[in-house]
Amino acid sequence: MKWACAVIAALCFPALAFAQVVPQAAPAIETWQPPTLSSERYDEDWSKLADPEIRAEHWTGAFKYIPLQDDAYLITGAELRARYESNTGEVSGPADLHYLWLRATPYADLHVGSVRAFVQPIAAYSVDENGGPGPVDQTGIDFLQAFVDVDVHLGDTATLTFRGGREQMSLGTERLIGTRYRPNVPLAYDGGRLILHAGSWRVTAFWVRPVQSRLGNVNDRSSPTVSLWGMYANGRLTRQYSVDLYYLGYQNDLAVYARGKGREDRHTVGARFFGAVDGWAWNSEIIGQFGQFAGLPILAWSTSFEGSRTWSEVPLAPTVTLRANLISGDGGASARHMGDFNALFPTGKYFGELSPVGPRNIENVHLIGIVHPTSRLTGSLALVAYWRMRKADGLYDIPGNLIGVPGPEGGAFIGKEAETIVTWRATQELTFSATGSVMQPGEALRALGHTRDIGLFGVEANFRY
Repeated sequence: MKWACAVIAALCFPALAFAQVVPQAAPAIETWQPPTLSSERYDEDWSKLADPEIRAEHWTGAFKYIPLQDDAYLITGAELRARYESNTGEVSGPADLHYLWLRATPYADLHVGSVRAFVQPIAAYSVDENGGPGPVDQTGIDFLQAFVDVDVHLGDTATLTFRGGREQMSLGTERLIGTRYRPNVPLAYDGGRLILHAGSWRVTAFWVRPVQSRLGNVNDRSSPTVSLWGMYANGRLTRQYSVDLYYLGYQNDLAVYARGKGREDRHTVGARFFGAVDGWAWNSEIIGQFGQFAGLPILAWSTSFEGSRTWSEVPLAPTVTLRANLISGDGGASARHMGDFNALFPTGKYFGELSPVGPRNIENVHLIGIVHPTSRLTGSLALVAYWRMRKADGLYDIPGNLIGVPGPEGGAFIGKEAETIVTWRATQELTFSATGSVMQPGEALRALGHTRDIGLFGVEANFRY
């Protein structure tokens, strides 16, 4: 595994070191600016490349946007990512993990009038992983996305899109429905969606099953035991204020909690309020859940707040962000209802690159500072602390798997963590990053036998166009 670390380190660190030595000589931003790249890729707007003069401004233009005939055109793109990680003191799985992730995700996006076909294969491999790769590490060669859209125009300002097939889907800040982009194998869903765009509002209704990644080639399949449906609305109230409102339904025939195993039928309602003005930004979300688990009524909840301040006119353009999460847990066998919150399909690496525990039965405070020594170089430092919400309940990882139940005598404090990330955007397409994280276990983790510090070191090279 040493060769893998050496290869990526040789790519990343000379560039990062050079960028930090000469911060005054910031490279000029290229005049050609792509749209904001997303983890799903299909929502990126490349329409300005219909102009051949704009296509000629950048070396990718000729094959990024390919006019065909009349109202038909083809958009292509790809991501190539190599990431090495070294983990020590893991709380789930082998105590020490060292591996190289390799991922390639090209795509083709064909538009013919009101019909669209989007196809994105994936090749994802994990090299030298202790104990063998898991479902988020390797899937071989498969289809990450493959769907068809049909647009129906409802007057001049509204469009209804019918979508069917396999797609990645992120809603809001991915607290509940995400793409799992940061791990090696992203999450996709099989099913159908209706998407309405009307003025400043976007409303989507869907019924899907999550795709289960497997180690072979072209063998990923929809989960036979888990299904998800719902409606999600996002709209801008004013220039500074926006809101998300949603309902999500979830069924899992094989759910596992500290309380036991059984069928889970859960309903989630939530609201998110967010906005920005004069360097300040905020994001607050309130979520309630009800239903049944193994015959027990469910009553769970989560609330979160994030506030940030950016000083764009001062040196380094710093941003300071404070986050806090309260996520319910279960009261134990004597409780009349099951109180564990289910984050469903959240973003990967939920609380940061390390994220040893997940969003269930947890209280969390997160302070982040970000600086920009140059226009292409970003550095951040985060300090995090975790507690159990209910001592009668256990600790869970991000997918919701039970790590263990320390019991009330194990204490509430899970641990404290520090994490730093340095990112250098070498070109419009190529980015290098390095991550270092360490968590000191608290009494709850020590009660489960995890007495060592938990650490993560990672380096990454990412090419996207």
